[in-house]
Amino acid sequence: MSGARDSVHFVKGAAILGIAALVSKLLGAVYRIPYQNIAGDIGLYVYMQVYPLYTTLLILATAGFPLAISKMVSERVALGDYVGARKAFRLASILLVALGVLFFLILYIGAPAISRFMGDEQLARPLRAVSWALPLVPMAAILRGYFQGYQDMMPTGVSQVMEQLVRVVFILVSAFWAMDVYQDAYLAGMGAVFAAFPGALASILVLLYYWRRRSRAENSLITDEPSAGLSWSNREILRSLLYYALPICIGSLVLPLIPLVDSVTVVNLLQWSGMHEDTAKILKGAFDRGQPLIQFGTFFATSLSLALVPAVSEANAQKQTALIASRTEMALRLTLLLGLPASFGLFLLAEPINVMLFGDSKGTDALAIQSYTILFATLGITTAGILQGLGQVVAPARNLFVGVVAKLLFNLLLVPVIGIAGAACATVIAYAISMLLNMLDIHKHTKAVVSYRQVLGKPFLAVIIMVVAVGLTDWIAAEIFGRVIGSQRMQQTAVGLVSVLAGGLVYFLALLKTGGISVEDLHYLPKGKRVGNLLSRFNLLKNK
Repeated sequence: MSGARDSVHFVKGAAILGIAALVSKLLGAVYRIPYQNIAGDIGLYVYMQVYPLYTTLLILATAGFPLAISKMVSERVALGDYVGARKAFRLASILLVALGVLFFLILYIGAPAISRFMGDEQLARPLRAVSWALPLVPMAAILRGYFQGYQDMMPTGVSQVMEQLVRVVFILVSAFWAMDVYQDAYLAGMGAVFAAFPGALASILVLLYYWRRRSRAENSLITDEPSAGLSWSNREILRSLLYYALPICIGSLVLPLIPLVDSVTVVNLLQWSGMHEDTAKILKGAFDRGQPLIQFGTFFATSLSLALVPAVSEANAQKQTALIASRTEMALRLTLLLGLPASFGLFLLAEPINVMLFGDSKGTDALAIQSYTILFATLGITTAGILQGLGQVVAPARNLFVGVVAKLLFNLLLVPVIGIAGAACATVIAYAISMLLNMLDIHKHTKAVVSYRQVLGKPFLAVIIMVVAVGLTDWIAAEIFGRVIGSQRMQQTAVGLVSVLAGGLVYFLALLKTGGISVEDLHYLPKGKRVGNLLSRFNLLKNK
């Protein structure tokens, strides 16, 4: 009975963390569109130059430590050693806050040198603005790990959403104030990156509220009797903390490196090729427009990856190669069902979507090329989830690092020749290489044979049908709305929305007609079971 309760508690906790992560990612992707509309391409450029470096330092200071402290706390609690759990928490807090302060000093003092290295000395103030969050965020991370050690996921989930919500509101309000009062895009960018500070502060306040409630319950469990925690030395705690945290930290460090490569190279390379500094900055901002669309396009793969890890782990533990192959096929097919139309659709509609969301057509060619990042990034996330389920936690990070190196090399080769389109090509190549290496590792560790004809064939046929429909709709809508709507942005908005709706409907009908989607496939999608049952009732969908 206790085991059943524990299982329910675990699943509930995982669901809370998953929902919180998705809400945070959604907020993190969507706000960049109104922010660019307020601060322009220069404002977006400032934000995207500074934030990847902050994220890299943040990962060095925090990644892996919440999981490490949660594991240590849960072990001590299981032994009834609440004093030892608090002792581990205190030492971890001191270590992480010290790291945060160290990185704050490095970034604050080194801001002028870093900004010169990025090719824009005006970035020194935004770099210093974002540095103030570095001492705070580690404290939030360690508090989350402490609660997770008690298998209490609610504080982590609520604090993550609150942090992102406060940050987004601060970004938009400060950007509006900076542009309305001072017409200063750099000031808007400085406010946008400084928003990490009030966001972290809000997160800590939420966590301290839960901490106070937890402390009251925990104090009643602590007695005056000698505790095993007293014999647990600081050296042992530190050794355990680093043992668990460092591998995750190193693996997580790879994630922000691709945008960091662009921060360091794109503007410099554009200037070295003879472009004026102001033009290079505007083009970099136009290139960064693709980031929220790519993030939005990868949401499903992130959700699927969370479900994949335990499913593949179960099959792997049972040494069922056929089951691993079938689940891998299913995961790849579901990823392609959304990744293919998203990439091809954005490629075809890059101009109307660009004008609709960002106000003009700057960077449309780069956006069209970046659209294929969605396909390879979603496949990369899914294949990484499969590898993690197989216990190969290092392989995805290693393969993504190879992609980062490829990104750097192709930036150096292509940006001086074809500008930001070269940076877009380099991004697509980087994610494609990473994904292919993941696939090779899956085959190496499972020997499972995946039927790529079954996985790719029918979804690709449905996408071809969709491409024809979108192309025709785009042409007809442009002819009609071009005559009746005077504003270019409103015209392109109408064209984009009509084309997206037509493409989505045709693609879904094509999948039904070709048998590219089944009842079983829909069960893995949100509300998919209900939709699948409804379609089956009208004989529009078949079981596989």
